Amino acid sequence: MLKISKKILLGVAITSLITACATNIAGRKQIMLVSENSAIQASKQAYVNTLKPLEQAGKLDSNPQVVRRVNRITDKLIQQAIILRPNTRSWEWSVKVIDDPETVNAWCMAGGKMAIYTGLLNKLSATDDEIAQVMGHEISHALANHSAERMSVAMANNLALNLLKTTTDASAKQMSLATAAAQVALTLPNSRTSESEADKIGIKLAAKAGYNPNAAVTLWQKMAQAGGNQGFEFLSTHPSPENRQQALKAMIPEMMPFYRAAKGK
Repeated sequence: MLKISKKILLGVAITSLITACATNIAGRKQIMLVSENSAIQASKQAYVNTLKPLEQAGKLDSNPQVVRRVNRITDKLIQQAIILRPNTRSWEWSVKVIDDPETVNAWCMAGGKMAIYTGLLNKLSATDDEIAQVMGHEISHALANHSAERMSVAMANNLALNLLKTTTDASAKQMSLATAAAQVALTLPNSRTSESEADKIGIKLAAKAGYNPNAAVTLWQKMAQAGGNQGFEFLSTHPSPENRQQALKAMIPEMMPFYRAAKGK
């Protein structure tokens, strides 16, 4: 367990980011230093900071056909996310395709700020159903408030302490600390509890959006086959226990009626 120093706790208190606890949509209580609203605000700036150099390098949304494909899939998932959590209708949902053929990764920040790398699409030869599983899973991390949880961990590490030492203006402290934590959270591994929650929510979102639940299994089969010797970034932040495919496979019969109903529409 991480030990949080008095200086870090004081800094977090100054920035008004301390909350008590919350219960997420999976029914699990989460003790956090960062409220969801604070995570969303910080993620907006972190999203800009993350994508700006990529945009300057011409690596954002460079293929219109791929962008249309990703938008079509994520739009359907977002509709289901809003049905599950109506308050997310006010989120500024956004997805960007990052042109990086060597990176197999995708993510969703708090507030629905998403990205997917072309390496995931190409190296896995991902079908629409498999892309829906990836993005449904990522959206589920945001819906279940995992982003704020991971930010809390980031804010409790040395980066947060260093920022408090080097930033003097109080408002700048708040923005720098929270934004940096949001960016660092992208690189932190998810817990198995968080992964299990995102798997369960994500496969249901995708099924209700009309995407085949069986793709959740084929996706991880492809990850296992292709990622073993390549160090996929996605696998570094999404631990994949051996029983993951079995757990997803066991969910499929329950998900098929949602899928059939969506396809029937």
